[in-house]
Amino acid sequence: MMNNIDTSISHITAEDGNIFKDLGFTPEEASKLKIKAQLMCQISEWIKEKQLKQEEASHLLDVTRPRISDLMRGKSGKFSIDALVD
Repeated sequence: MMNNIDTSISHITAEDGNIFKDLGFTPEEASKLKIKAQLMCQISEWIKEKQLKQEEASHLLDVTRPRISDLMRGKSGKFSIDALVD
């Protein structure tokens, strides 16, 4: 059974663009969301590159293991930019 959902690509964000701006967020909010996403990505990539277990990463970063889990799962709503920088 075929569905009628259009799955064609109608827009591609440039590599140096901001997907959040393209999604309709205000420029200020889009900028903050992009920074937060980049920080989360860099931290989680660092954890993966070092092959750290969540418990090990939590000790190194001085946060709880559930915080590392939230970070690794991309739960950006649970983090501020300041928390990620710290």
